[in-house]
Amino acid sequence: MDDRKIQIVIDSLWPMIKAALQYTITLALISFVLGLILAVLVALVRVWKIPVLNQIAIFYVWVIRGTPLLVQLFIIFFGLPSIGIEFDPFPAAVIAFTLNMGAYNSEIVRAAIQSISNGQWEAAYSLGMTRGQALWRIILPQAARVSVPPLSNSFISLVKDTSLAYTVTVVELFQVAKQITATTYEPLLMYTEAAVIYLAICTILNALQSVMEKRLSRFSAQ
Repeated sequence: MDDRKIQIVIDSLWPMIKAALQYTITLALISFVLGLILAVLVALVRVWKIPVLNQIAIFYVWVIRGTPLLVQLFIIFFGLPSIGIEFDPFPAAVIAFTLNMGAYNSEIVRAAIQSISNGQWEAAYSLGMTRGQALWRIILPQAARVSVPPLSNSFISLVKDTSLAYTVTVVELFQVAKQITATTYEPLLMYTEAAVIYLAICTILNALQSVMEKRLSRFSAQ
């Protein structure tokens, strides 16, 4: 690698890291938290089979899981303006990723809740708890421990999926890599550098996931 290319890598490193911190990670965090809230609500509707809402939840999960995330993003950002509904790039990306995460994570949460034995519910009822109290105090804490590994994997995947936000002009990590490529004419160098940054972020998240799982396993063993 010649001096020019080394200098390009050095000069482009901070703009990419800044974009990752300002948009990539922020977009992933906001979308994941909102998506998790939506996922819990959808999962509860499906577990309790609430009339009408259950059918709506099933349809929602079916549509989102059966269509590509990129198509969902395009419908929200490029399609909805044709009927008078417009969003700025970042909110559009948040909505798309939230809806996507809500559908996929609802299946994780639903499976975790259903994995808790009926005896736990019966024990809670025998103590005079209502269904809501049993859910909040007994079932959800246990389901949360079961959900941590798959939900962590879901978040790591979401961090990588945020690269699709460049298609709606969100200036995240991959968009910055494209912009720098347009001025340096070094696509291999820039996209490789972007890949290394994504890899570093996901490696850190994987390490945090391992620590969290170990702590939860010790807590469960007690």
